Amino acid sequence: MKILDWYILKRYLFTFLMMLLLFIPIGITVNLAEKIGKILEREVPFPAVAQYYLDFTIYFANLLFPIFLFLSVIWFTSKLANNTEIVAFLSSGVSFSRFLRPYLIGATIVAAFALVLGLYLAPKASKGFNTFKYKYLKNNKDLVQTQNIYRQINDNDFIYVSNFDPKTKRGNNFTLEHFEGNKLKYKISANSITYIDSTYRLINYTKRTVGAHGDLIETTRRKDTLFAFDVDDLTPVNYIAETLQYGELISFIEKEKQRGSSNIGRYEVVKYKKWSLPVSVFILTIIAVAVSSVKRRGGMGVNLAFGITTAMIYVFFDKVFGVMAEQSDFSPIIAVWFPNLLFGILAGYLLYNAKR
Repeated sequence: MKILDWYILKRYLFTFLMMLLLFIPIGITVNLAEKIGKILEREVPFPAVAQYYLDFTIYFANLLFPIFLFLSVIWFTSKLANNTEIVAFLSSGVSFSRFLRPYLIGATIVAAFALVLGLYLAPKASKGFNTFKYKYLKNNKDLVQTQNIYRQINDNDFIYVSNFDPKTKRGNNFTLEHFEGNKLKYKISANSITYIDSTYRLINYTKRTVGAHGDLIETTRRKDTLFAFDVDDLTPVNYIAETLQYGELISFIEKEKQRGSSNIGRYEVVKYKKWSLPVSVFILTIIAVAVSSVKRRGGMGVNLAFGITTAMIYVFFDKVFGVMAEQSDFSPIIAVWFPNLLFGILAGYLLYNAKR
């Protein structure tokens, strides 16, 4: 690479790093100010708090680093434009596409880091972050799905529980249906089900076995038995997808599809974001360079205002479509990739005008 490439690449990476080092402590301070009352009230051990904020740093950086990158590129490129350095580069015969090359090299480095972060580092940090939050700050409230749980255990068995208490490991209105092919072979129902020492206790147990010449009905007041599922499989924690590395996440989603989980949209949003996030690095870099490479009358403030506005719109689309995919039948892949598609078109338009 030439001197120009090294000069811009170093500024690209250094400014991005400084932006992270600036905003992460601010995020930690704001979070600590909000949570300090509960932490002191519940006498949370200091090592647990320290580990929480280490995990919070990685979690926070993974969540918002494309925005930090976008603002950092606008910042240092605007400074280059205000110092007429970009004019000097282009006047020396360097084309705008050639001028953009070190930015794309820097984006490749950051995107590779984002990919490793999303696939391997962020899941571990997310597990620690969420475990602390639900254990010490929320008292395990809303940790798992507790109402109208319907799941497919295996190829033949389906279960339903109207409500379930994770603390007592007790559920009400339990039903298990066993199919062979498309035919119901037997159905087990009980007023309540309780997990006790690796076995399940059913109260007011009824088993109806479907026969060719009539059904066989078995009833008993209480029955202890075994099933091919455990409590964790029945009610996985809500944030489980965020804590799994990519290979584990793929296997988990396939298993949950077989079980008829209602949270497939949420899990697939997490999966697709691991790939869409690195792509957004290139899109936001191109938009930032195209906008801030021109010296404006309002100076750097105009570019930063545009950058902050664009970043907020990007976050808005990302969150809105993500929620739609999680809580409806809206396609998760469209929800995740639509903001990149929309801003990719914007990047192409701005780049075309910048070249002109």
